[in-house]
Amino acid sequence: MSDLYWLTDDQMARLQPYFPKSHGKPRVDDRRVLSGIIFVNRNGLRWRDVPAAYGPPKTLYNRWKRWSDAGVFIKMMEGLSAAEAERRTVMIDATYLKAHRTASSLRVKRGMSGD
Repeated sequence: MSDLYWLTDDQMARLQPYFPKSHGKPRVDDRRVLSGIIFVNRNGLRWRDVPAAYGPPKTLYNRWKRWSDAGVFIKMMEGLSAAEAERRTVMIDATYLKAHRTASSLRVKRGMSGD
């Protein structure tokens, strides 16, 4: 599948200092797991819908959960933004944001329609 996302060697080298140390049993390949986590978050997938090339969904979720709780991703972002990163503005287009299916019916409830 050519539409899968894989971190490059350069990107992995920049992220390597932020990975926690492995204690005991060696970890599953960091590139595969982190690429899978990015793919799931970028595409808004459920963990169980991740392509098999990234490994078991439970492994991806467990790593994402542990690293999130430990602040690893925050340290990565702070470290990368401080290390000679070019300053730029990121804009979010609000037309992409999804509204809950009940959001359109909120004004119809009694007393809220302006009658």
